[in-house]
Amino acid sequence: MAETRVLLIDDDIRIAELLSSFLQQNGVLVEHASDGQLGLRRLDGSSFDLVLLDVMMPGIDGLEVCRRIRQRGSRVPIIMLTARGDEADRVVGLELGADDYLAKPFSPRELLARIRALLRRSQPAPEGERLTIAGLMFDVASRRVQLDGKDVDITGLQYDLLLALARRAGRVVPRDALLSLAGRDDVTVGERTVDVHISHLRARLGDDPKSPRRIKTVRGVGYVLAKEVDGGKDPVE
Repeated sequence: MAETRVLLIDDDIRIAELLSSFLQQNGVLVEHASDGQLGLRRLDGSSFDLVLLDVMMPGIDGLEVCRRIRQRGSRVPIIMLTARGDEADRVVGLELGADDYLAKPFSPRELLARIRALLRRSQPAPEGERLTIAGLMFDVASRRVQLDGKDVDITGLQYDLLLALARRAGRVVPRDALLSLAGRDDVTVGERTVDVHISHLRARLGDDPKSPRRIKTVRGVGYVLAKEVDGGKDPVE
């Protein structure tokens, strides 16, 4: 963790100083940007391992900053920080591409644990594991997925959910267990989180939301990823 570089985008100087001091004592080098525009410029000019992004900022708020980061194609892990506790606000942040969400007030130790967990997940796997299911090819080492040979642009959380389904292709995964099976027990934003991300995954995979052929819903139970997708037949009973 000694070489970990984090960009903190937050207009609250007091919180920035507190977090910077604590994180740097624990081997995380922190660079602070006091507003969204400055944060975007810092990201343009340097490389960071992770972004800590406050939602409530004057000018460009954190949600817009998150959207612009992902719009540029950056896969840098993002943890949203906010005083808002409403589930809808958290879901919006995750929809825009954030990887995790932490509501203020929070313990700096909890934030450090979230940072370490997220960085572990984003590191390349030691083995070159590859998995191919129904036209989807997962390169676990690089955390990339392709559909029919073309990269699929999804967030880190969406990748974890899709990989969890792929590793259990053909089997129903209970809705309330999917986050845990994806290794995302840290995400606690309510029951709608899985539904929102499944919806976005279907869109990214070209699945018809009214009659999906890859990610099927088993009403009242959960989801199942089809082992095969045949244009003429329903792949899953």
